[in-house]
Amino acid sequence: MKVNAPVSDQKIMDYGLPKRSTRPETKRARTANQRIPKWAYLLFILLAGFVTYRIYQHRATEVKAAQPAPRPASVAKVVTKDVPLYLDEIGTCAAYETVQVQAQVSGVIVSRHFQDGSEVKKGDLLFTIDPRPYQAVLDQTKAQAALDEVTLKRQQDLRARKVVAQQDYDIALANAQKSKAATEAAQLNFDYCFIKSPINGRIGLRNVDVGNLVGPSSSALVTIQGLDPIYTDFTVAENDLPLVRKYLGGPNVKVETYLADGSIAPRVGDLYFIDYAVQPGSGTVKARGVTPNPDRALWPSEFVLVRFILETLKDATLVPPQAVQISQGGPFVFVVKSDNSVELRPVTPGQRQQGDLTVIESGVKRDETVVVTGQLALAPGAKIAPQPYAPQAPAAPDRTAASKSGMSYE
Repeated sequence: MKVNAPVSDQKIMDYGLPKRSTRPETKRARTANQRIPKWAYLLFILLAGFVTYRIYQHRATEVKAAQPAPRPASVAKVVTKDVPLYLDEIGTCAAYETVQVQAQVSGVIVSRHFQDGSEVKKGDLLFTIDPRPYQAVLDQTKAQAALDEVTLKRQQDLRARKVVAQQDYDIALANAQKSKAATEAAQLNFDYCFIKSPINGRIGLRNVDVGNLVGPSSSALVTIQGLDPIYTDFTVAENDLPLVRKYLGGPNVKVETYLADGSIAPRVGDLYFIDYAVQPGSGTVKARGVTPNPDRALWPSEFVLVRFILETLKDATLVPPQAVQISQGGPFVFVVKSDNSVELRPVTPGQRQQGDLTVIESGVKRDETVVVTGQLALAPGAKIAPQPYAPQAPAAPDRTAASKSGMSYE
């Protein structure tokens, strides 16, 4: 019996399994069934973008909620203008002229022609001393002078004809000259009977009344003081002398005088005198200014405040004094940026000026904005709600001794 041939391994493995189709149409159908639609990709992108936006929006909300709200603060612009460099001192006023009126001839006062404490002009009649004795002497000397003048003329005629001795002519000439001198002296004594004011000023309280006998050896009849202009006397501390010597003699050196209560406007005068010796006991140098006083508001021996102006600082940078704060690192200000955040800026302050302003020598520029109040709640980078600063006008000039010397904080 014949045995069948063995079946191959490939045929055994394929037994009972469907055979794969190798036709091209079958492959294309399977690929089409596995492709993802385009709208699914678009939907996925939109969903991913929305989720990302919501995540960033949530984070931004958290960051914004974590930041503090803007702090309210008043701000002011940095300004520039010309301001003085000065020393503040305390002084007294003194009369520009002081005259003690005295009698030049002896006699009885017969009249008084002024009111105590009134203003007098140069040449105004003050007292009249009985002029009759001096009038008599004047008349006598005038008569004698006239006689001697006639005698001299006669001697001149005789001398021209050479009928008189030279000695007689010389005696006549001397007598005429002596009589003339006696007449002038008598006229002067007569004029002294009418006592007049030698200056313009304010007259004081009289020391004698009508009926008193006065003479050259008597005490002063009255005192007259010239009050316009008036002297302002003050002292400069020895420590300030280097600064004073630097500007002494310059065109901008002035002496400004005013009262502590601010009742009069400051009056600017010229420096009249400064001593060149330091007083051993006080360590100061005497100085004197000449101050206009047309309304007689300043009186002799009155205490006044003096601003000794040494120079004018051109285009100085100024801010309100409250803007300058002090820290361990020194003076600083908060400068406001365009986004209302603040920057801590070290500065070098100078002198305080009239109008509630302080000189800043370095650290800020013109037209920058600085924080004036509310600095305690601020830190560098913090944001503020800016409000305009409204300075309050002081009742009296704010010129204290603290602004006397240093141009910057230590």
